[in-house]
Amino acid sequence: MKKIIYLVLVLCFISCDGPEPRRPIKVKTGSYIKQSIERNKLLLAKEESAIQAIIKKDSTNTYVSGTNGSWYYYNTKNEQEKQTIQPDDLVTMRYSLLNLNNDTIYGFNDIGTIQYKVDKQELFLGLRTSVKLLKENETATFFFPSSLGYGYHGDDHKIGTNVPLKAVVSILKVEKDSILN
Repeated sequence: MKKIIYLVLVLCFISCDGPEPRRPIKVKTGSYIKQSIERNKLLLAKEESAIQAIIKKDSTNTYVSGTNGSWYYYNTKNEQEKQTIQPDDLVTMRYSLLNLNNDTIYGFNDIGTIQYKVDKQELFLGLRTSVKLLKENETATFFFPSSLGYGYHGDDHKIGTNVPLKAVVSILKVEKDSILN
């Protein structure tokens, strides 16, 4: 009788293998991600082409290519100031946003005058990097592909999906970070 009890216990332990994980019905190959990458590359090329067409037609301004994929020209340049805006500076500025057809999305009065702690507060990517290209009392017009603007999501108000932007940015005052000085 003891042998039978031991045999049953041994069989119970051996048969308890544990739960076996379920295998996926469909195996994902990453093709969706590849399609998304291709779609984004085509969109960027189309937007850059539209911006380049605007630049080619404009013979009155001298355009500069930004480091992040934007293009800009100076409306007002401050030749006396040598120091550009650095991280942690407090910048008083105004800007307006337009689409590439020069239709105003947000005007200077809609946005108002803002104070921006450089690299410490949220602005859309293109504007964050562009502010650092300017100096006090300068105004420049920037062109951003949608990937540097509000991207696929938009701003939930006036800026829709994948809208390239034109921004006119005026730096009114720069207060240097006192730790660096």
